[in-house]
Amino acid sequence: QVQLVESGGGSVQAGGSLRLSCVASGSMSTINVWAWYRQAPGKQRELVAKMRPGGSANYSDAAKGRFTISRDYAKSTLYLQMNSLNPEDTAVYYCNAKGGDFVAPELDDYWGQGTQVTVSS
Repeated sequence: QVQLVESGGGSVQAGGSLRLSCVASGSMSTINVWAWYRQAPGKQRELVAKMRPGGSANYSDAAKGRFTISRDYAKSTLYLQMNSLNPEDTAVYYCNAKGGDFVAPELDDYWGQGTQVTVSS
């Protein structure tokens, strides 16, 4: 079992920055992919950033060039650095971890409780 707790959300003006944190606990030996998702009012939940095995990352078109996903292994923490924020980034942001084995590498699916990010114009 893996437990994820997000923090770092809040209110910021357009053009500002925030860093979200996701503290992980429990047995993480089978986790293969770490990611951040978000869900804005009236919209579907969408992938923002994903960290693949080996540390490589990919981003949504909206996030690319502005957001950076990273991990601090010593602190068991996943981060999302968000720069140049705009009102369209307003959403609840969720930490996600997927794991499994070679046959089913994303069989397990864990989520945090979410943290609110509000960007004002």
